[in-house]
Amino acid sequence: MGGWILAATLGVVAAPLAALAQASANATTTQSSSELGVTVKVTPKLIGSPDKPWEFTIVLDTHSADLSDDLTQSATLTTDDGRTFKPVSWLGAPPGGHHREGVLAFDVPAPRPSTIELSITRPGESAPRTFRWQL
Repeated sequence: MGGWILAATLGVVAAPLAALAQASANATTTQSSSELGVTVKVTPKLIGSPDKPWEFTIVLDTHSADLSDDLTQSATLTTDDGRTFKPVSWLGAPPGGHHREGVLAFDVPAPRPSTIELSITRPGESAPRTFRWQL
């Protein structure tokens, strides 16, 4: 009888661990948006840690426009409960050119959200580029 109790207990523990692994995969997925000749790719680099800034690798590519975006001004991170954060730093290529890559960092949202949304408002575009992850 004890074996049955142990098996039932292990089944209960295994389900949350599987869900955690799935959530972690979602939180690191690269997302991409291509509009008006500009591709924006965003990859969560370091998110979820309670004691380090949350970081996203941002890549902007174009063959037709100048990438003059100031991402510290045009990006926001929004949590599922409506809190909004501006970036605390950008470490990467300066505005200009046809290819830019760098790391955008935000203060840690506490309490930890279950979903985050990164929005980047680009010059000349009517709607922001929006990227969402489930944590």
